[in-house]
Amino acid sequence: MESLYLLIPLSLVLAFVIGAIFWWATRAGQFDDMEGPAHRILMDDDTPHSDDKPE
Repeated sequence: MESLYLLIPLSLVLAFVIGAIFWWATRAGQFDDMEGPAHRILMDDDTPHSDDKPE
């Protein structure tokens, strides 16, 4: 029973910390575009440019 006096406040603090980290990540734009970087890798243009011609 005495362990509950420690575990309940500890779990509330842990839940608050996790919520605060999730809130910060959402506000910082961490979840804005999840697929864009993956698509940019696949759509990479590998053709040489006209100014790269050897002389």
